[in-house]
Amino acid sequence: MGARAHVRSGLGRVRAHVRTGMGRAHAYVRSAPGTYIWLLVLFVTTVALHRMSPDFEEDFLRQRSTNIHELSNDPLRVLISSAMWIDSGHWLPYAALYTVFHAQAERWLGTARWLVVCVVAHVLATLASEGALLRAVNEGIAPYSSLNTLDIGVSYALAGVIAVLTYRIAPPWRYVYAGVVLLGYAAPLTVDPTFTDFGHFIAVLIGLACRPLTVGRGKAWNPKETLAALRR
Repeated sequence: MGARAHVRSGLGRVRAHVRTGMGRAHAYVRSAPGTYIWLLVLFVTTVALHRMSPDFEEDFLRQRSTNIHELSNDPLRVLISSAMWIDSGHWLPYAALYTVFHAQAERWLGTARWLVVCVVAHVLATLASEGALLRAVNEGIAPYSSLNTLDIGVSYALAGVIAVLTYRIAPPWRYVYAGVVLLGYAAPLTVDPTFTDFGHFIAVLIGLACRPLTVGRGKAWNPKETLAALRR
């Protein structure tokens, strides 16, 4: 076989691997439609944010924030709209987090149950954190201006989903994972806590409370079995 034939053969193998990889990626995305539709919406809104002036962006996002002022006026609108924007303006980290956590949870639970976890964690954690903030304002601990603070993002839903994935893992690894998650979200509360940190921790507890939604969703993943299979 000549040099050209070797090159053609090598290119053919590369193309085959690329096609296989693309096929697997496409199948993975199709298996978690809710996750990637949401991620696409976040991509569009993030691009839109980068085209806004700083002053307009702040006012625009404030009207879509789940702060006490907006929750009092139109709670349903802001609870939905606040989950369509990323406060940091950086989309790629969320693409990775959605693929690692949201997509896995949706593939395991099914789109409907996954969506229930997201909605419950987002709504209840928002109400809990804003309720705590309102109490702090009434008691003079937090300034009155906090009622109209900027508060958007998808982190409460993400925290709830990260927590519910506890039940995807078989014991005793499940308890290790749950401990790491709880410690990771509790740590900020011991240093310089914010009401958002409080909301994140509440979202984790809500995710753990969603165990009934995980019943009948197949055998729990055992890392030990996976490692044994890789060694064969």
